[in-house]
Amino acid sequence: MYDVIIVGGGVTGSAIARELSKYSAKIALIEREVDLCEGTSKANSAIVHAGFDAKPGSLKAKMNVEGNRMMDDLARDLEFPFKRNGSLVVCTKDQDASLLENLKKQGEENGVPDLQILDRDELIKMEPNLADDVVKALYAPTGAIVCPFHLTYALAENAAENGVEFFLDTEVKEIKKDGDTYKVVTDKETYEAKAVVNAAGVYADDLNNMVSNKKIEIIARRGQYMLLDKTAGGHVSHTIFQLPSKMGKGVLVTPTVHGNLLVGPTAEDIDNKEGVNTTGAGLGSLAPTSSLSVKDVPYRQVITSFAGLRAHDTEGDFIIGEAEDAPNFFNAAGIESPGLSSAPAIGVYVAKMVSEKLSLSEKSDFKATRKGILNPADLSIEERNKLIKENPAYGQIICRCESISEGEILDAIHRPLGAKTLDGVKRRTRAGMGRCQAGFCSPRVMEILERELSLSMFDVRKSGDDSKIVFGYNKKIS
Repeated sequence: MYDVIIVGGGVTGSAIARELSKYSAKIALIEREVDLCEGTSKANSAIVHAGFDAKPGSLKAKMNVEGNRMMDDLARDLEFPFKRNGSLVVCTKDQDASLLENLKKQGEENGVPDLQILDRDELIKMEPNLADDVVKALYAPTGAIVCPFHLTYALAENAAENGVEFFLDTEVKEIKKDGDTYKVVTDKETYEAKAVVNAAGVYADDLNNMVSNKKIEIIARRGQYMLLDKTAGGHVSHTIFQLPSKMGKGVLVTPTVHGNLLVGPTAEDIDNKEGVNTTGAGLGSLAPTSSLSVKDVPYRQVITSFAGLRAHDTEGDFIIGEAEDAPNFFNAAGIESPGLSSAPAIGVYVAKMVSEKLSLSEKSDFKATRKGILNPADLSIEERNKLIKENPAYGQIICRCESISEGEILDAIHRPLGAKTLDGVKRRTRAGMGRCQAGFCSPRVMEILERELSLSMFDVRKSGDDSKIVFGYNKKIS
């Protein structure tokens, strides 16, 4: 019997798990994929929004602004990449500049600090590559960029260190009320809990509708992106937004915390909740649309493209709280943009509700910090030489594009909730995220996974069960 079971191992579920781990309770998190951060949390804009977009008084506004404020301390305590680069919402000569004033007033009402409207002369000093038609912009210095993978893993690892149990590769099939508890039926076994937290992303409506007569509907909204090489990373230094529409904040152009340039997303409502494929039409729309805000984006330096799904609720706001007719069933549903920015605050908000309902007491021995994966690039030459002398694996470069060593890969595999797949290693270390997109390093990473996890090479996977890479021999040497 668990006090709380959380369903969903994305950034929202992981944030809730960490906050609940501050209490004396038996807590579990169930995730259907073989690793964490496999859904919406792995494929998004990697933006920490300032908080001026959401309607004042909405949960989106409240959670966004508070989540933004929390990021500096979290990044320090949990050691994940985070940078306050500031954001600009640009207005062209053919657009209504009064919309920027409306956004500014809305942001100020939400509690966003230091918002300014800048004219073209000031903007070009900040961003020389803005499109020629840009005449004004709303500047938000608290806008930021983050690594969504590292944020999610950091929250989850810290939760695990504080006692949360994680059941990965475990799919919830049914949730049913049984007296004063819930039975969570999975494809492995059935678990029982006093309370359930639903953080299941695009499938959150399915879980809610199993236990509540107040039905919700989540629409999968696909966003497609292009990622450019690090040689293009300096094309802009701020996150450049276009004036938002009813479908979202439009196509942005932004640097990433790792030095690349990211362009996207599209916004397409689709019926398939597994529809993370890119399309020619979707990717083809990014260049002409982005050119309205940023000129001369070097699209020949695109190294990969990808798509992600946002969990869009038909009511347009986050759904956070206890279901009216299902006591102790708590939703964290419809967590679309600015979900990544809001996740830390959602964690606090949900944990407070659950702890009060279950009368949980706070721990005295909560461990608030977590050590990230050591990055030798952050060390001086003397420190790196000393590290390699002590552990030669840090001198063995596996991924040439990103200069990732075997030592970093070993750390990623053997840390709490460590990597078990190629994608797991890639997202934790960036091995395979460079210009060649794993063309060189995949065989070596597979060998390391085979050795360290005592696997057969035939069982090494890219991500899930259906992604095995080696299927047989083309010849044997006797």
